[in-house]
Amino acid sequence: MSVTPLVVLDCDSTTIQDEVIELLADAAGTRELVAEVTERAMRGEIDFSESLIERVATLRGTPESVFAEAYARVRLSPGIRELIAAVHERGGKVGVVSGGFHEVLDPLAKDLGLDFWRANRLEVVDGELTGRTVGPIIHAEAKAVALTEWAEESEIPLSATVAIGDGANDLKMMAVAAIGVGFNAKPIVTEQADVSIEHDLALAIPLLDRLS
Repeated sequence: MSVTPLVVLDCDSTTIQDEVIELLADAAGTRELVAEVTERAMRGEIDFSESLIERVATLRGTPESVFAEAYARVRLSPGIRELIAAVHERGGKVGVVSGGFHEVLDPLAKDLGLDFWRANRLEVVDGELTGRTVGPIIHAEAKAVALTEWAEESEIPLSATVAIGDGANDLKMMAVAAIGVGFNAKPIVTEQADVSIEHDLALAIPLLDRLS
């Protein structure tokens, strides 16, 4: 008998193929700098929160129309719709927790039919990004907290949870979940993941039958 699962995914480079902040940075003319800092953070070489503050600062003065431009360029990862459908067929829930931004994750969540989502929020004043975020930063600990809270809210035991991510800031939520899955993951994640898959998120569907 299959259990009711909760699957929680990272967003950037997991649920979608892109890094949203790099799409935003294209408009600000700072993509090269932002991409380099992102890569170092995902490898675990620098603190994620510090890296986010540094990258967001480069967006100062960018018009808020950049959100719609960035969302239009988002590419879904292969298999994400199939994975979500498989979880929902089992009566389960799917959440996405992101070190990226609500301004792009909100429409994505609606499109995908997510049950839960959480991300950072960018400050906008007079139609322009200020280069700052609003509220607490979604870092590694916050991702683990999100998974735990969503499991409790759904009355799903942690033994029936799967966490999927690619970067160092996903490791804490992967450790909390029954099965931690590295997807196109950085070496530090592949080393610590219970399972590693590449290219197609539908490859995670058989893992749902291993939950208890």
